[in-house]
Amino acid sequence: MGPRYDCRRLPGMPHPTARVARLAAERHLFTAGPSGPLSVCLVYPNTYAVGMANLGFQAVFRLLAQDPRVSCERAFLPDGARGGWPSTLRSLEHDRAVRDFDIVAFSLSFETDYLHVLDCLGLARIPLWRRERGPDAPLVLAGGPATFLNPEPLAEFVDLFLIGEAEEMLGEFLDQVVAGPPGRGEMLARAEAVRGAYRPDRYTPEYDAAGDLAAFRYDGPGVGPVERRFVADLDRFATRSEVLTREAVFGDMYLVEANRGCEWGCRFCAAGFMYRPVRYRRPDTLRATIAAGLSERSTIGLVGAEMASQPGVAALCQEIAAAGGRASPSSLKADVITPALARALGAGGNRSVTVAPEAGSERMRRVINKNLTEGEILRAAEWLVGGGVEALKLYVMVGLPTETDEDVAAIVDLARKVRARLMGGGRPKVGRILLSINPFVPKPWTPFQWEPMESLPALKKKLAFLRRALAAIPAVTVETESPREAYLQTLLSRGDRRTAAILARLHARPEAWWPTLKALRGGREGVDPDRFVHRPYPHDALLPWDFIDHSVDKRYLLAERRKALAQLQTSPCDTTTCHTCGAC
Repeated sequence: MGPRYDCRRLPGMPHPTARVARLAAERHLFTAGPSGPLSVCLVYPNTYAVGMANLGFQAVFRLLAQDPRVSCERAFLPDGARGGWPSTLRSLEHDRAVRDFDIVAFSLSFETDYLHVLDCLGLARIPLWRRERGPDAPLVLAGGPATFLNPEPLAEFVDLFLIGEAEEMLGEFLDQVVAGPPGRGEMLARAEAVRGAYRPDRYTPEYDAAGDLAAFRYDGPGVGPVERRFVADLDRFATRSEVLTREAVFGDMYLVEANRGCEWGCRFCAAGFMYRPVRYRRPDTLRATIAAGLSERSTIGLVGAEMASQPGVAALCQEIAAAGGRASPSSLKADVITPALARALGAGGNRSVTVAPEAGSERMRRVINKNLTEGEILRAAEWLVGGGVEALKLYVMVGLPTETDEDVAAIVDLARKVRARLMGGGRPKVGRILLSINPFVPKPWTPFQWEPMESLPALKKKLAFLRRALAAIPAVTVETESPREAYLQTLLSRGDRRTAAILARLHARPEAWWPTLKALRGGREGVDPDRFVHRPYPHDALLPWDFIDHSVDKRYLLAERRKALAQLQTSPCDTTTCHTCGAC
């Protein structure tokens, strides 16, 4: 249900003093503008430590704080156990009740934080259901990557969504909001004119006798489809750490976003499709941002869906190491890793590097379009450890479409071969391997959006087998994600507007969220969550998120699914010549 960090009260300090201490520990790297008449509370529906590690949240905070029309403060899910939460959600900056702001804006990166949106609204004493809010209530806004994919589970609780990247559309939203009176209804009416704005009360889902979504009726100005907005040229905006605090996850790093999207088209990966077309920042742009970051932190976190494909990444990592810093890239695709990149990471003192094979067998990697062979994985592991990296973190999934027992057993074989390769050659350092195993969660706007999640008993059996088998391999550590948490994530990824009733039930009994879900399964008490989790969607079905225009042709996604079943791979995106998917 999301990590919880107990840092609200420092030892021996009452709550207000802890708030002041938290603010005093922050270092702001931008200059805020003068406070304007429009009050906005930017809420990250998870703890402060998690929210302040999120580059999207920090970017939106800077945009709002620098706008002279806006007075912006932040709020977070309280730390610690629910029973110890304060009675009212208040802002960090001035301890102001969140319900007293003109706009309460949620930044959402992960579907599992949807439930925390209800927690925050409840703590703020704002009516959960948008239909129950009066004219004096704040306008409840939501945006972020999770809402690009499928906002429908929150559609009964949020007044307006901004579907797209904030740099492209937040200014237009503010233009509309400040163009007239600040009342909730007036602001909502003006804001829906923004391209990419989604006002749920203008849309009415209709269901057939079988309970399937049959129509999504629109009653409003203009056309019904909602355009996902994106920044064509990332170099126009520097997305980087704006507020530094040691309390944040990755608090020892200065984070720099290098790219958005991914050229490889892995068929399970939402980021590779919802951020199309793939966009890279130029090396010179990154070099300037990194230079500024090294004056603040010795570790530079390079953020992107896949970093080994970033143009000039090896040279950037070498320059960071030469300056006495350490480059810490997010996941690297094994076949794109070069000896130069491996040496640069080792020279910078990287103790651990993440590589994502995603599957153990080559057959399964063809299905998911990983474009990666076993030999390339082993070669990358050897180069990284030979370059000085002490440990590898390998991500794999279970429960992928068409997966067999042989594919699952291949995960053990791959770990054994990686271990053997790292022991070869008489090198003095033998790398440690952390194997992270996660159940497959089908995501909207991917070729696997029609696929169900595998049953919980089958997943538990596979994970138990892997834990036993991998325990016999020296220096291999295993971590697994709970199938129950993957079930919840799938529900919120694939659910339609009826999922709101399930969210409300879970909010009412958070300590018993899984028994509550179990009681709802089978449809005995209303909508059946299994219907969204374990049922395949027909290819001609109207999907809950189909009203969003991502510019990715649905026929292309279906063609990619057919290629998956035929174990055929697709070449990586070439945005200069290819227009097949429609995003370019």
